[in-house]
Amino acid sequence: MIQPRGGVRKGWQEGHVIVAPDKFRGSLSAPEVAARLAAGLRAVRPDVPVVTVPVADGGEGTVAALVASGYSGLQTNVTGPVGNPVVASFAMNGSTAVIELAEASGLRRLPGRATATTAMTATSAGTGELIRTAVRRGARRVVLGLGGSACTDGGAGMLTALGAKLLDANGRPVPPGGAALRRLARIDTRELLRVPVVVASDVDNPLLGQRGAAQIFGPQKGAGPREIEALEAGLARFSEIARRDLGIDATDQRGAGAAGGVGFAALVFFGATVRPGIEIILEELDFARALSGARLVITGEGSIDEQTLDGKAPVGVARAAWRAEVPVVAVSGRLSIDRDMLRRFGIDHAYALTELEHDPRVCVAHAGPLLEQLAQGIAAAHLERQPIRSR
Repeated sequence: MIQPRGGVRKGWQEGHVIVAPDKFRGSLSAPEVAARLAAGLRAVRPDVPVVTVPVADGGEGTVAALVASGYSGLQTNVTGPVGNPVVASFAMNGSTAVIELAEASGLRRLPGRATATTAMTATSAGTGELIRTAVRRGARRVVLGLGGSACTDGGAGMLTALGAKLLDANGRPVPPGGAALRRLARIDTRELLRVPVVVASDVDNPLLGQRGAAQIFGPQKGAGPREIEALEAGLARFSEIARRDLGIDATDQRGAGAAGGVGFAALVFFGATVRPGIEIILEELDFARALSGARLVITGEGSIDEQTLDGKAPVGVARAAWRAEVPVVAVSGRLSIDRDMLRRFGIDHAYALTELEHDPRVCVAHAGPLLEQLAQGIAAAHLERQPIRSR
């Protein structure tokens, strides 16, 4: 485990504040949010040690958060979701690599907007290429963060990039994309590069059905009713052939539908475990150690709403802090959930930028200065002056 940058070390004083936010989507990355909050706190209480530990839940921004906390950040050229070349990053610490699917195969990697065509043909091949590069760099364990994908190919592209062969009835490779899986006749895994994988995801959807990858997430990727039907058929065929050729059925397992079915491929072909992303990231950051002696934790994300309660980063941070008996304050761009409900999840107080600036567009455009202002208020309200004992 690494020590979070600026983390709690021998010689640090009791009573530090931990700033552990996720990104504010469309505005600031998690490290940028953490830096702004820390600046606001220090403006009011320069005597209080501040530890910045930007976090993520396995989706977009996971690699950036880990690199900000001391992981090595590496880049490589990979295949984008529709065959377009992209430069993607991953993070490493010792023999552990953290791969963020959104870096290689995410919606933001499409050269244009998502369409019905991209929904049918988008591939996870770039994610497989990231894993292969990480293994060549010495990775012996992969944390695979799933979220924000452009693909609904069941992880077929990822497997192909790692050496598996997905063949049609004539022995030809099946083309990229989930719809083409309808032609799948055989899976050859003799040359598949295998590595232990832990899936970081807060999605518990199965592969198929009304809560499956195609029907729930397909519309976000440009799929209409016809495309969803084709993608569902392709994923069903993939599941059928995988069950026949490998003797494993993971169709209904928790997380199989994550990232367009990439979770399914990780479960079946790598024997992966699926865990809430924020729990894994906090373990990687040795967050429990940082909590020792802390007086306050500040977490947050762009929007705190009902989805936040489904295992998103602020709730994960609050659970860890609750176990250490450290109070938690949350910040967000906007807050659309009752504060009493948040208290049930370990968040003692919650603040939103919209309390300072009512125009959401201004909040997005000027989130940095507003966060500093919000942090100054938090420091005044929650960091009463008290003797600080040296360790």
